[in-house]
Amino acid sequence: MPTPVTEQNSGLGATAKDVAERASSLVRLELELATLELKKKVTNLGLGMGLGLAAAVFALYGIGFLFATIAAGLATAMSTWLAILIVTLGLFVIASILGLIGVNRIKKGTPPVPEQAIREAKLTTNALKGDPDGEAARPSHVGVASERLRSDGN
Repeated sequence: MPTPVTEQNSGLGATAKDVAERASSLVRLELELATLELKKKVTNLGLGMGLGLAAAVFALYGIGFLFATIAAGLATAMSTWLAILIVTLGLFVIASILGLIGVNRIKKGTPPVPEQAIREAKLTTNALKGDPDGEAARPSHVGVASERLRSDGN
């Protein structure tokens, strides 16, 4: 969002208005960043829980097939129970894969805290205070709002 360029000989009121507009713009950007980050984390949590539930369902079916395999192995010839055992092992493999993917997604989404937005807010605070340590500690992939503040402030 571009901000109007102020004249060099403008008064204190115009400068204060410009500062207020820039601060308002900065706050909106920070809130937008936090919203996007939380949406991403909540999506990962939802996907992780869904995949975990699917893994539990497949594991439940796997247990059912395991019992069916034991019963078929005791009651019939080798070929029938071997086929059921192969199906059972396949279900457990699918359940394991879905479970691992689900755990990975849950780890990506927890805790649901907008870490990048918090870092950005701290960097912005340091930049406004004129703290050189906050400037040197800024990672290259973070600092969208700080960059905008710096580029608009020249």
